Amino acid sequence: MIEVQNVSKTFGDVTAVHDVSFTARDGEVTGLLGPNGAGKSTTLRVIYGVIKPTGGSASVDGINVTERPLEAQRRMGILPDRVGLYSRLTAREHLRYFGRLQHLEANSLESRIDELVRLLDMQGIADRRAEGYSQGERMKVCLGRALLHEPGNVLLDEPTNGLDVMTTRTVRELIGELRRRSVNVLFSSHLMHEVARLCDHIVIVAQGTVVASGTTDEIRAAAEDDNLEEAFVKLVERSYLN
Repeated sequence: MIEVQNVSKTFGDVTAVHDVSFTARDGEVTGLLGPNGAGKSTTLRVIYGVIKPTGGSASVDGINVTERPLEAQRRMGILPDRVGLYSRLTAREHLRYFGRLQHLEANSLESRIDELVRLLDMQGIADRRAEGYSQGERMKVCLGRALLHEPGNVLLDEPTNGLDVMTTRTVRELIGELRRRSVNVLFSSHLMHEVARLCDHIVIVAQGTVVASGTTDEIRAAAEDDNLEEAFVKLVERSYLN
């Protein structure tokens, strides 16, 4: 479980996040939804332990990320908004390398790599160097990297951004499979149909603050609109008026 309590983050005179609170529970998919620049990535980076909050706290399975970052990070699988690969390594070599960084035992690591190659449909690139990979192929390897150690909490920052239809479908199926395995999935997006299709719980952020949270039906009720996209727009627009 991930708990974010009154998190704020400023960069000089700019307030990127202000008093954000929400909970992402095990076995559920929580969507962090908002327009570009709303504070989604900053909030996720606080949870990752990459940046320290100016105020408030984030915890993973009860472990304070700021106070015990390494312990918290071991419980997370992270796909950040920027993905990088070593061009001379194959997909399988990437996974093996990061598995060793996670101190996974050799035999179980190879078995896990085989499982992820199948799960993410990477058979065609598993033994090909990363140089020349498409965006979708790079994303699959980075997803595999995040899932190697079978974390109980998976955080994905706009995981389908820029992907083709087939790779997007693979990512969505993966999120569904993680839910079935009782993994806590938290992902950010600005795609309404994606959030509506995948999420058990939605957190809408705008101007760095939470403007609404709840199930799809609760979000619609809060905006008094049956159309989720229209509800989202109304709630975001309200935040600019307050």
